[in-house]
Amino acid sequence: MTYVLGIDVGSGSARCGVFDQNGTLLGTAKQTIAIHRPAPNHIEQSSTDIWSAICAATKGAIAQANVTPDEVISLSFSATCSLVLLDQNHAPLPLSEGDEGWNIIMWMDHRASAEAGICNATGASVLNNLGGAISLEMQIPKLMWLKRQRPELWNKLGYAADLADYLGWRCTGQNERSICTVGCKWTYDADNGCWDDRFFDQVGLPDLRARAALPDTACEIGAHLGTLTQSAADDLGLTTQCHVAVGLIDAHAGALGTSGLFADDAPETRLALIAGTSNCHIALTKNRIEVSGVWGPYYGAVQNGLYALEGGQSATGAMLDQIVALFAGAQSFGDAPHGPISDTLMKRMVTDPDQGKDVMVLPDFIGNRSPYANPDLRGAIMGLTLEAPEETFLKVYWAACASIAYGTRQIIDTMRAQGVPINKLHLSGGHAQSALLVQIYADATGCDVIVAETPEPVLLGAAIAAAMPLGNDFPISQGLAVRAARTISPNPFATEMHTARYAMFCTHYEGDAAPAATPVAVTA
Repeated sequence: MTYVLGIDVGSGSARCGVFDQNGTLLGTAKQTIAIHRPAPNHIEQSSTDIWSAICAATKGAIAQANVTPDEVISLSFSATCSLVLLDQNHAPLPLSEGDEGWNIIMWMDHRASAEAGICNATGASVLNNLGGAISLEMQIPKLMWLKRQRPELWNKLGYAADLADYLGWRCTGQNERSICTVGCKWTYDADNGCWDDRFFDQVGLPDLRARAALPDTACEIGAHLGTLTQSAADDLGLTTQCHVAVGLIDAHAGALGTSGLFADDAPETRLALIAGTSNCHIALTKNRIEVSGVWGPYYGAVQNGLYALEGGQSATGAMLDQIVALFAGAQSFGDAPHGPISDTLMKRMVTDPDQGKDVMVLPDFIGNRSPYANPDLRGAIMGLTLEAPEETFLKVYWAACASIAYGTRQIIDTMRAQGVPINKLHLSGGHAQSALLVQIYADATGCDVIVAETPEPVLLGAAIAAAMPLGNDFPISQGLAVRAARTISPNPFATEMHTARYAMFCTHYEGDAAPAATPVAVTA
């Protein structure tokens, strides 16, 4: 038997999964990674720390799966869209004084607000692939910030890449970029296979491609990069016979490992919802469709031959964590409160699906990514009264969960209005482990929620990419077991209640370009 590895680097940990030829997960391991917050809106990580975590997770997963290093024949990476910076000697280029290792600007870093505004003021054609506006979470504004605010670092810069691409380079020494990473985060024109140098000139980055060592063209997901170098093989506990395939952004790996498995079965009706610290919503279409406030269309960002439309919410699970930290009433639910809270509210919802009552939460704690593309929006909690602290907390928590689902419905409505007939949500990530969130997503959107039986859809997506260079000898993406899933349908009584609450929720966005509400029942 031979096996492939799917390796994912999330916001707080690196994980590795060992998969057999049919897509069965045989072993996993996780290693925590560090986050550094040197200033407000500045969030950094270390590529050295992340590589060390990947190596530990890989060795742990292989040991748990009880396979030998020489039986692992390919691997690929998915990762957050964080920006890795190296100097001209390919050593880490530190951002924070006194800390030599902090050479990554995290995806959630919001330091480049002014630079994003400069990009958007150009009205450049590259914005047509971004829903009309670039986000301060993307790489071009961050690199502009580096050149404008830290010119001494810009002058030392010799390499900049999305984390997934950096890891491919770290493993093979090959400087290639994924069509997923550069198409989604770097303004690469995936339709035509080229860069728009005029845009780089407009925003003061005529030297970007040289400084960042950007290749002229990008590679398809799963393209063969090479085999592990001796150094990488030694670090990972593998052999130099192990192949490495071009990787992708973690959310897009989640889409590949869920809705992407059904690309032959009405893909336009399916929305991959990758939900954890933040939410990412990816729809796949056969034709190019532009949707205001939704990133894309990105050709080939999940699967070759299909376009991806990407909505997002910057703080979802992170917002729930914040609410738990804010309210004294949360203390009675223990040190790991989300599970007990979910159980309590699910029991109450049997007789009364509206556990929020007059409480309404706006979830934009660190801005709105989609569909308003407004990083300056902020969250709110309304409708509080004097009552037992635990009761207030439960109402706010439930209303916060509902607000996450309403934000998802806004994104769905925006896509539907442009002819994308979504009626199924393929849910992965941490939210899939919460019975409360799963049911509220179904009830609030009116969509069937499909939860894959595989416990690690994001790792599966990375493993599918790893298997692509192996061809028919490794049919992981065709195995019927990979498609196995359970479906959670909306409760019609609860859906009616949520429709009324959703209408009230949307009134708080009046003045923004709110999406037109559409019926929740959509015919495939």
